[in-house]
Amino acid sequence: MERLQKVIANAGVTSRRKAEELIKQGKVKVNGEVITELGYKVDNNDVVMVMDEVIAQEKKEYYLLNKPRGYICAVSDDKGRKVVTELIDTNARIYPVGRLDYDTTGLLILTNDGELANKLQHPSKGISKTYMAKIRGHLTMSEYHSLKDGVMIDGTLVVPSRLKIKKHDEERNIDMVEITINVGLNHVVKKMFQAVNHDVIKLKRESIGKLSLGKLQTGEYRELSKQEIKDLLES
Repeated sequence: MERLQKVIANAGVTSRRKAEELIKQGKVKVNGEVITELGYKVDNNDVVMVMDEVIAQEKKEYYLLNKPRGYICAVSDDKGRKVVTELIDTNARIYPVGRLDYDTTGLLILTNDGELANKLQHPSKGISKTYMAKIRGHLTMSEYHSLKDGVMIDGTLVVPSRLKIKKHDEERNIDMVEITINVGLNHVVKKMFQAVNHDVIKLKRESIGKLSLGKLQTGEYRELSKQEIKDLLES
C-alpha cells in the first residue's frame, strides 16, 4: 500500500506536490470514487484516475545484483562514474538499497519499492550482512578477540555475530576473514579492521539475511522470488 500522491508521481503524471493539489481539488478518483484525503493509500489492484484519465501504476521490481568493482551505488553521477542501475535491464526507476563502496563487490538489492527499502535500511531491523574481507597482515589472537568483543565505530559499539578466519596466507601476508554484522554504518567493516591495525585490501558482501549470491557471477543479476521478497518484508 502506498500513498495516493506518491503513486501518481511515480507514474510520471506530475510531481508529488502537484498531485496533492489535484487530490485536494477533487480531481482524483480511486475505483470510481473521488478521493480528497492526502493520506489515502492504494495498491496495484486499485484503478486510479487523474482528471478522468486512468494512470498506469508502476509495477514493483526487485533485483539481486552481484556488484562489480568500479560502480557506485546511485542512479546517476555528476562525475561521470558508472552506476549500478546501468547493469539492470529495466525501464523501471529502480535504485540501490543501501550502498557498497566503489571498490567493494557483492550482494546488492535494487528495487522501486520504497516500503521495502526503508524497512531494510531502518537501524531497528538489524538485518545481518555477511562479508568476506581480505586484509593485509595476520590477525593475532588478541586482535581477533578485540574484534569479537566489539569495537566502537562512529560512536556505536559494533559486535560481529560471526567472525572466522577462512584463510591464513603466510607467503602473501594476508588473511581472508568472514564477518557478519547487524548494523548499517558507512565503511563499517573497513573501519573495524582498521581499529585493530589492518587494512582491508578487498571486500565482498556475501549475503543479506537469507539472501546469498549463490552462483551469480560478478556483474550478473536476477529477480527476487516472491518468497524472498516476503522474507525481506517480514524480517
